[in-house]
Amino acid sequence: MNRDLSFSIGADVPFNRVSPKYGLKEVLASLTLLVPLLIAALVFAIIFTSEAPWLHVIWIAVLAYGIISTIIILRQARAIGYAEREDDLLVRRGIMFHRATVVPYGRLQFVDVDAGPIDRMFGLATVKLHTASAATDATIPGLPRAEADRLRDSLAGLGQANLAGL
Repeated sequence: MNRDLSFSIGADVPFNRVSPKYGLKEVLASLTLLVPLLIAALVFAIIFTSEAPWLHVIWIAVLAYGIISTIIILRQARAIGYAEREDDLLVRRGIMFHRATVVPYGRLQFVDVDAGPIDRMFGLATVKLHTASAATDATIPGLPRAEADRLRDSLAGLGQANLAGL
């Protein structure tokens, strides 16, 4: 059974962080929508500047949103971490709303490693931990592919060993 615990639970545990490439990937994904929107707003503001000078406010707002969202995305990516403990895996995330999830090895049913095309371009993968309750599954995004494979094999082995001991 996974439990959401206060962030202080893992204060004494050294956490492994996800790859810095994960933050870059997420920023680029958000910019795929923001850049065309910014260009369109800027073009309209330049073309119709004499009839509607207020159009400059739109592209400035889009630019400000892009800058703020980039900062938040990078901070969120840095806040994701995981720690392999003796009996469980601790996954943490969040800047403002901290979340720590404990996944006991004996509760793991299977461990997935997913890597979409953009993830593969950056050499990243996501480890998905599946337990008996679908509502309490955990994910660790943005791991280097080799680390994701190592973690999957390690967790699968620990899950089998702890499941046999029940």
